[in-house]
Amino acid sequence: MNLIIEKDCQNIDWEELAEVIEVAGLSPHPAEKFQIAFKNSFAVVFLRDGQRLIGCGRALSDAAFQSALYDIALLPEYQGNGLGKLLLEEISKQLPESNVILYASPGKEAFYERFGFARLKTGMGKFLNPERMREKAMLE
Repeated sequence: MNLIIEKDCQNIDWEELAEVIEVAGLSPHPAEKFQIAFKNSFAVVFLRDGQRLIGCGRALSDAAFQSALYDIALLPEYQGNGLGKLLLEEISKQLPESNVILYASPGKEAFYERFGFARLKTGMGKFLNPERMREKAMLE
């Protein structure tokens, strides 16, 4: 593997990124929406195997107290080799010391617990499509 870590949006093919996110099991959205989201994020990380995009993540932050991780995705064939950990480490390096929250796909919580994340008791969400989020087991 020829691993490359990128921390800006300069060389991103947004259609390829949308495909990586969908194949990794996260919610699909149009490539144009991901482009807006990643370009407006506080921090971004992209993992490549050579020229192939294999993983990504982004964070929002107020640069003082709170940060949130989103769209943490790694192609399934690259999971289980420490690359998810690397992805989290690389995005975390760009964040201020602060509280950090994230959305975890149902069934992936144990992965994040290994890095100190814990389930929230008071977390709330208001979604554009709440029925879809219930179907994905993201809402009670």
